[in-house]
Amino acid sequence: MLVRGWRSKLIFTLVVFFAGFATAVYILAPAPEEKTTWQRCENNSTTSKFNSEEFVEDFNTGMHKCLEFGKKAALHTGKLLKEKVKEMRDA
Repeated sequence: MLVRGWRSKLIFTLVVFFAGFATAVYILAPAPEEKTTWQRCENNSTTSKFNSEEFVEDFNTGMHKCLEFGKKAALHTGKLLKEKVKEMRDA
């Protein structure tokens, strides 16, 4: 997909961001109180149950790792940009 212009890139980034945010809200939202088909099937299965607390902890850890990586990448990119600007000024 070819996106041109900073406005198009901004809109595209916002759409992707809010789609991810909506997905996270949908996944982390509490389940309804009534018994749904999914819950009835879950009671009959012999597989292990989904532990939401463990998932939240793992998700939180993953998000913190992602944020740390983003901060490091931003600092590294900032340093590179400063070096390039300095080189261009000196030339």
